[in-house]
Amino acid sequence: MTEPAGSDPVAATAAALAGHDPEALRVHEVQALLARLCAPAVIADSETVALGDALGRVLAEDVVSPLSVPPHDNSAMDGFAFDGALLDGGNAELRLRIAGTAFAGAPWRPAIGPVDAVRIMTGAMMPGGLDTVVAQECCRIDGDQVVFPVGSLRRGDNRRLAGEDLLQGRPALRRGEIVSPAALGTLASLGLAMVKVLRRLRVAYFSTGDEILSLGEAPREASVYDSNRYTVSGLLARLGCELVDLGLVRDDPAALAAALRQAARSADAIITSGGVSTGEADHTRAVLQGLGDMAFWKVAMRPGRPMAVGLIAREPPGRAPAVLFGLPGNPVAVMVSFLAFVRPALRQLMGCNADCAAAPPLLRARSLAPIRKKPGRTEYQRGRVRQAASGLPEVRIAGNQGSGVLSSMVEANGLVVLHHDQGNVAAGDEVDVMMFDGVV
Repeated sequence: MTEPAGSDPVAATAAALAGHDPEALRVHEVQALLARLCAPAVIADSETVALGDALGRVLAEDVVSPLSVPPHDNSAMDGFAFDGALLDGGNAELRLRIAGTAFAGAPWRPAIGPVDAVRIMTGAMMPGGLDTVVAQECCRIDGDQVVFPVGSLRRGDNRRLAGEDLLQGRPALRRGEIVSPAALGTLASLGLAMVKVLRRLRVAYFSTGDEILSLGEAPREASVYDSNRYTVSGLLARLGCELVDLGLVRDDPAALAAALRQAARSADAIITSGGVSTGEADHTRAVLQGLGDMAFWKVAMRPGRPMAVGLIAREPPGRAPAVLFGLPGNPVAVMVSFLAFVRPALRQLMGCNADCAAAPPLLRARSLAPIRKKPGRTEYQRGRVRQAASGLPEVRIAGNQGSGVLSSMVEANGLVVLHHDQGNVAAGDEVDVMMFDGVV
């Protein structure tokens, strides 16, 4: 295939890694290789959408504040606004005349004397010349005067400054950030009804195997229903991708080649499950080698050892290639491989910046029971984390850890990550956990 300008072939990229061994890649090596392979294929096309449709999208450009937020100094609480210079008089308490009341949404117009205070509501604009607010519960009213102890009050207390949230002319949000609920609120606070975002990443996916049944087919001996396509679609939907479901593809080289060509035409990335090991019926490997620049790795991890990655050319010439992720066939191995490798890579392809594309930080938890582990591979064990009465959260291993036991992923709320060089874990030892919330 013709490589796009500035990209490295898969084999050359992998070979450039110090100590590269495709038969025993470490997890962090795979992540580094995928980051390099995905760099030339990051999408750049953008569109402008209404704020209500922007959640989960990736910003296509910096959002520069058209105004300051808040637009004026205002009160952080209900109380009395006064000139903070009066605190320097050495008095134990202040007695000030109440000049009126300032309400949120209405500017203060009357003139204010040097020893006046204004009753003020939360969010109300600070009257000119007043810079400090005392909470109403600290005050007593004596006729037309308010009396309060100076105590620990300092000049400027309980006042929100104009622009202390967002300053006009400064970036409020950066290109490559994902529009979160907080970002939606930030955009709305700037009065922006529309926002420019990158188009959704299109991901094609299919399952392979003659033993796989589609939903609606009658059960038959030696067959299982296709679960991988549905877990993959759920994981992709959580990422906000545009899904291209190519269904189930039989173990037939011509059918596999046709499906991969169709996927490359219609999508930016392709995910397959099954057929990447070395069995006689694993045609995916041979077909892939004939379609693009491919590498086949054995990753030092459990579950999920075999993996294929590659680039498939797309028409017309000059388009970035489709990035392919060939995952193993066992259901849990598919999910673990997706979380460890595919999810960060897709975030990069989506145009996320480095912070947003990075894997979520691991939670530290205390293991409730011993865990057997041999050094020399990274293991991902399904676990259930709970908050302890005090100290670190606690985690227990959840259910059968077989790579085909998908029900234990339902029981779990995270993966206990036992690192490459780590050995046995004793009860009470601390371990790392990749939490599922918001991901799975």
